[in-house]
Amino acid sequence: LLLHMVTQADLRRLRELRLFMFASFAMGMGYSIVESIFNNFLNERFFLTGFERSFLEFPREIPGCLVSFVSAALFFLCSRRLGALSMALGLIGTLLIGFASKTYHIMIGWLFIYSLGQHLFIPLSSTIGMELADEGRVARRLGELNAIRNMAAIVGSFFVFVGFRSLGFTFSHTFLAASFTFLLAALLMMSMRPDRTHHPRVHLKLHRQYRLYYLLSILYGSRKQIFLTFGPWVLVTVFSQPTQMIAKLLTIGGIIGILFQPFLGWFIDRAGERITLLLEALLLIFVCAAYGLAKAIFPEKVAFLVTCICFLLDQMLMSVNMARSTYMRKIAVDPSHVQPALTASVAIDHVFSITVALVGGIVWNLFGYEYVFLMGSVIAAANFLAAWRVRIPLKGEGGNDERRTRKVKEVW
Repeated sequence: LLLHMVTQADLRRLRELRLFMFASFAMGMGYSIVESIFNNFLNERFFLTGFERSFLEFPREIPGCLVSFVSAALFFLCSRRLGALSMALGLIGTLLIGFASKTYHIMIGWLFIYSLGQHLFIPLSSTIGMELADEGRVARRLGELNAIRNMAAIVGSFFVFVGFRSLGFTFSHTFLAASFTFLLAALLMMSMRPDRTHHPRVHLKLHRQYRLYYLLSILYGSRKQIFLTFGPWVLVTVFSQPTQMIAKLLTIGGIIGILFQPFLGWFIDRAGERITLLLEALLLIFVCAAYGLAKAIFPEKVAFLVTCICFLLDQMLMSVNMARSTYMRKIAVDPSHVQPALTASVAIDHVFSITVALVGGIVWNLFGYEYVFLMGSVIAAANFLAAWRVRIPLKGEGGNDERRTRKVKEVW
C-alpha cells in the first residue's frame, strides 16, 4: 500500500512538472516573439524620439518595483493560479499593444499590463520549479527549466525571422501568435493542482534572517542592469555594429544556455551556492573590466572579439541567479517565506536597477563608457565579499530544519 501511495505521488508530481515545462516553453516563446518585434513596432508605428523610447523603460520596470504589493493584494491566489493570472496579463497586454494602441500614451498603459504579468512570473518560476524538484537536485531542476525557456526563446525568434522574411507576416500576425502562446501557458498553469496560499502580510515583510540574501539581490540587480542597459549600446555606438550583430549574439547565447544551464544547476547542487556565487563574482570582476577597457588595450578587431566574448559570458553568468533562489530556499525559516522573499528580491532588484541605469548614464556622459563598466567591476567585487559570507545551515542550525521553532525577526 505504501509503495502504491509513493508511486501515485510521484505520478502526480511528474504530471505537474510536465504541465509546468510546457507552460514555461509557451511563455518563453511568447515573450521572445514580442521582444523580437517590439522595437521595430515602436519605430514604425510611433516614430519615437530618443527620450520617448528611453521613457518607456519606466512603465516596463515599475511593475517590478510593485510586484510585492501586487502579490500581497492577490494573496488569495496560490502560486499556480497567480502564474496563470500573470500569463493572462501577458495575453491581454499583448493584444492591446498590437490592436488597441492608437497613440503612444495609450500604448504605455498596455505596456504596463504586459510588464506586470512578466514581473509577477519571475519569482514564481523559481518557486514552482523548486517545489517540483527532488531533494538534492533543486538547482538542476531550475537549470533544466531555464534551458527550456532558452530553447523557446530561440524558437520564438526564428518564428519571427521566417515569418517576416518568407511568409509575409505583419505586426498583427506576430502579436496574435504571441497572444496564443500566453493563452496556452495560462491554460496549462490552470491545469496544475492548486497549492496553499499565503497571508498578505507575508508578502510585505523583510526578515532579518534573510538580509544577506537581500544584499545579494541588490548587488545582482545593480550589476545586471549595467550590462542590460549599456552592454548592447557599446556594441552599437562604440564598435558601430548593426542590429543583426546583437540578435546574433543573443541567439548564440541562447544556444549555449540550453547546454550550460543544466550543467550549472548540476554544479550548484554538487559544489554549493557559496562556491558558485564566489566564482560568479570573481569572473564578473574581469568580465566588466575587460568590456570597458578592451578597446583601450587591444587593436580594434581583437577588442571587438574580446567584447563579444564578455557579452556572452555575462549572458551565461546571469543564470547563476538560480543559486540565490536555492540559497533562499535552504535558509528559509519557514517554507511559506520562500515565494514572498523571492518576490521581495525582484522589487528590491528593480529599485536599484533603475537607479544604477540613471547613474550609469550620467557617468557615461561625464567620463566615458569605460567608467560605467569599471563601476560594474566594483559592484562585482562587493558581490564577492557578500558571497564570502554565505553559509548554508546544517541540520540543527536553523533554516528549514527548525522552521517551526525559530521565531522570525522582522525588519518591517
